[in-house]
Amino acid sequence: MLDKVPIVRIYKDGRGTPKRMEDTVVAEYALTIRLDDKDLVTLLCSPEKLEYLAVGFLFSEGIIKGKEDIKEIVLDENKGAIGIATAEPGKTAKDTASQRLIGSSGGRGISSFDLDHNIVESQRTITPAEIFDLIEELVHRSEVFEATGGVHSAALCDTRRILVFSEDIGRHNAIDKVFGECVLTGISTDEHIVVTSGRVSSEIVHKAVKSNIPILISKSAPTNRGVELAADLGITLVGFVREGRMNLYTHTGRIVTDGS
Repeated sequence: MLDKVPIVRIYKDGRGTPKRMEDTVVAEYALTIRLDDKDLVTLLCSPEKLEYLAVGFLFSEGIIKGKEDIKEIVLDENKGAIGIATAEPGKTAKDTASQRLIGSSGGRGISSFDLDHNIVESQRTITPAEIFDLIEELVHRSEVFEATGGVHSAALCDTRRILVFSEDIGRHNAIDKVFGECVLTGISTDEHIVVTSGRVSSEIVHKAVKSNIPILISKSAPTNRGVELAADLGITLVGFVREGRMNLYTHTGRIVTDGS
């Protein structure tokens, strides 16, 4: 996920002479997902956990419901392609006539949002101290971000620890890698928590509700549509977890405080 590039370093105040050196940057990779022998989409991503990314993307898009829908996965890293054959192509595959390129910043997927979701109903609770501990662990694990400042991170957690972790140049990709790993390895997402470094848009909430996630926590900001969708679908949304504070946006009863 890392590369070295030559740079010239200078300073605002002009002190010293320009210095030629190497800088560590994050690698960018184009992955084309082929679904049942048809090009579906090309994702700009970080070149690791590509099987998890592809499966997580298909799951978030509603194209597959679980591991049982997958017959075969063939990754060709040299060609930048991953082929996924489904168990019942006519049942799961969508119209792939118009292939899309999705940039590393994310953006809407290939399908329109299916908002006919069940509301997430959960008795899961968490304390502010546990939230800060999870964010701290997320930051501690983000070694590629520490080296480059160029990736987002995401994790599936319980209230005590991170269970699944991923980094990617795209915030959507990082979350899809987490859910893809859960699908392929049989890790249940029910009653669990997602922690992310990235902005929480409606698309991120959409991915969370697909996996029945009751609590979504971010170091960053939500969008207004992200807040509205979380409120409508029963997700507790927490943002701006930093510097000893946090903002509670929706379904705040799951955050257990001292009652003040």
